[in-house]
Amino acid sequence: MEQRTVLVVLFDGVQSLDVTGPVEVFAGAAACRGGDAPAYRIVTASLDGAPVRTSSGLTLVPDSSLADAPVPHTLLTPGGLGTREADPRLIDWLRTNAPRAQRLVSVCTGAILYAEAGLLDGRRATTHWAYCSKLARDHPAIEVDPDPIFVRDGHVATSAGVTAGIDLALALVEEDLSRDEALTVARHLVVFLRRPGNQAQFSAQLAVQTAQREPLREVQQWITEHPDEDLCVESLAARARLSPRHFARAFQTETGMTPGKYVERVRVEHARRLLEDTSHGVEEVSRACGYGTPEAMRRAFVKTLGAAPAEYRRRFHAPLVAPSAVQPAPALNG
Repeated sequence: MEQRTVLVVLFDGVQSLDVTGPVEVFAGAAACRGGDAPAYRIVTASLDGAPVRTSSGLTLVPDSSLADAPVPHTLLTPGGLGTREADPRLIDWLRTNAPRAQRLVSVCTGAILYAEAGLLDGRRATTHWAYCSKLARDHPAIEVDPDPIFVRDGHVATSAGVTAGIDLALALVEEDLSRDEALTVARHLVVFLRRPGNQAQFSAQLAVQTAQREPLREVQQWITEHPDEDLCVESLAARARLSPRHFARAFQTETGMTPGKYVERVRVEHARRLLEDTSHGVEEVSRACGYGTPEAMRRAFVKTLGAAPAEYRRRFHAPLVAPSAVQPAPALNG
């Protein structure tokens, strides 16, 4: 079987988990295969081969300089504070050498380094939600999608903030090797094998600002805890002891989102969780999430996620496996 070289670019100010998360995934997959030629060969390299200091203060010692590094199958560029004012030599190296790799992968703000090198022009990409606006503003030739955990566009894959790099690396292992091997690694790392690629980077509660006034904050929390209740503006306004008009205006001003939009996001998110993690039928889920009918939930899913509830469950439901049926994972030098 072909051994894939994964070259991880290091630089001062790199986010340590952007490096170690994906590396642990690829190393775990290599350990699963074992033998004389593990599935992945992992190489780390910095510009001059010198140790780098991460944004959290850890020191990472690379295997080599970028000039001496092998041509990789997968080039992985992590993010971190060091991407804000990247060394021009690093951008030049990426511009010249990245096209030689069969697959380009970025984690978090590592996408900014690829963007500066012109490698994302004409492509769809994502990055940490806090930097999506900047990426889109600075590089209008890139179609920036702020929502997904990761985005695949041909041989280029970009992921959202920090832990999303683990999700993307698991997806790549599943593609390169098999679902069983990716699942073994996920179990060892005690993470889910697959959060859907189109899953939002953060929940509906985090996607908006928290209201400043206590009555509005309480309404936000109540919506989250009671998605099956009557959540029309009139009912919510009464709970906040405001007139419907005043409530709607104040809610949007303080959260940046209309009450109706917020309710819609909370209900879709709650329904997604139930479809992913339970065996409840679609009709039962629709009732639990405040949809009048399964058809109303179907319309909301198609609008928000691009898939009907049944299709969403087929793709992302995690089957409940009896403990006796779960085979222990092989040791991965943990």
